[in-house]
Amino acid sequence: MRVLAAMSGGVDSAVAAARLVDAGHEVTGVHLALSKNPQTYRSGARGCCSLEDSHDARRAADVLGIPFYVWDLSEEFAADVVDDFLGEYAAGRTPNPCLRCNEKVKFEAVLRRGLALGFDAVATGHYARLERRGGQVALLRSREPAKDQSYVLGVLNQHQLAHSLFPLGDAASKGDVRDEAARRGLYVARKPDSNDICFIPTGDTSGYLRASLGERPGEIRDEGGTVVGAHNGAFQFTVGQRHGLRLTVPAEDGRPRYVIGVDTVSNTVTVGPRERLAVSRMTGLKPTWTAGEVAGPWQGLAQWRAHSAPEAAAFAYADGRLQVRLDEPAIGIAPGQQVVCYDGDRVVGSAVVEATA
Repeated sequence: MRVLAAMSGGVDSAVAAARLVDAGHEVTGVHLALSKNPQTYRSGARGCCSLEDSHDARRAADVLGIPFYVWDLSEEFAADVVDDFLGEYAAGRTPNPCLRCNEKVKFEAVLRRGLALGFDAVATGHYARLERRGGQVALLRSREPAKDQSYVLGVLNQHQLAHSLFPLGDAASKGDVRDEAARRGLYVARKPDSNDICFIPTGDTSGYLRASLGERPGEIRDEGGTVVGAHNGAFQFTVGQRHGLRLTVPAEDGRPRYVIGVDTVSNTVTVGPRERLAVSRMTGLKPTWTAGEVAGPWQGLAQWRAHSAPEAAAFAYADGRLQVRLDEPAIGIAPGQQVVCYDGDRVVGSAVVEATA
């Protein structure tokens, strides 16, 4: 099989490519250049699209003896990930750019180009499993729960999964992957994991949003409408946020207050006690089904953050909307997040949270 191995410059993608070579595939490594000027993104080991990362990916490919190329996907990344990120925050929602990158760049733009060039599949270092079942491909959680990344892959459809490979899905632990990299002589064996959002150089999301969207001073109010603080733009806040509010009027009961509402039209942030963050229901839009649309109500598990534990829930889908009812209320679910539906370890599909109750 001719496989295009997406090599980020990290240890996971390097070992994934190595395992494909061992399996006898014809492997070509490709690093994705996501910025016209790599220095505008993070340098060092914290991101996943720095200039240093492209050098690390090339070194790994040299050790493995495979062809290696750098593909410029900066225009796709800017339009489908960065602009989407800014647009969602400007509308008062909380997006996950890693999901958009997987959906629009790695498994759409890269896969489309790879198939056109005669490759059979795209492989990445994600911790997730694929199983062929009766002509379909099931996306399953990794055997390493602490590193499971099936959540950020929940936006993929059956066509994309059919042309994807995740060689690390059966890895016992991240430590074992690092040890394997060291045995193979890969320079990235002890390279730290990437963190935060790759296109925000400082890791300061609030500052990045202010610089990109401009300052727009407004008020922070409590549930009764009393002004308790000020801000430089409601788009900088997300439901569930506690830190960075800089409130000037303390709560009468002395308890901490959290963001419970963001209205970018009136440019107002509303704060309240933690119990006001409890959510029992979600409505999701833009559903993606990993193995075909699900008809009728069903029981399963819901997950809305990348590394949180899934929660038992009841699902129903009709008229383009996914309805999710949690068995137990959860705290701090924000519009714009992705809710991924599971049947045990299998991903059923996902949707963008439109509203909560």
